Amino acid sequence: MDIISQLQEQLNEMAMVAVNTFGTLQRDAPPVRLSSSYPDPLNPNPNPADPASQPQAPPAPGAAVAAAAAAAPPPQVPPQPALDLAEQPKAMGHALVLAAKKFDALVAALPLSSEEDQLKRIQELQAENEVVGLELQKQLEAAELELQQVEVLFNEATDNCINLKKPD
Repeated sequence: MDIISQLQEQLNEMAMVAVNTFGTLQRDAPPVRLSSSYPDPLNPNPNPADPASQPQAPPAPGAAVAAAAAAAPPPQVPPQPALDLAEQPKAMGHALVLAAKKFDALVAALPLSSEEDQLKRIQELQAENEVVGLELQKQLEAAELELQQVEVLFNEATDNCINLKKPD
């Protein structure tokens, strides 16, 4: 793979790591209170001891059965592995830095050339392109001539087949 393709691949990898890093940071960020006039998102009931702030629901029929079901211990759910949310952004940031360093190393590996060298290389490539273009033009003309010959032979063959056919 050439150096330009490697640079493109590395740039794509850096973009992917950056998007994943920013998405993870946004996803795992704690909620922020915009104003003191809005309720606290972490504590929607600021006065839990105040009975007036507790919603009162009328007792429903069969409430005793529901209360007994609520008193039963919930089924044991296996604990999920704890995610270390403090370490994940650090690891993702480290991966982003490593990708950027690899990109810098690839850029440093690019050959340095002056403008005169680049112009000389462009002229060489244009001359090579002219030679190849002339060769392709000759091949195209030869192919068109061969096609015409094949068409003539095909027409002769079809005419001979038609002429040998008995009239109905």
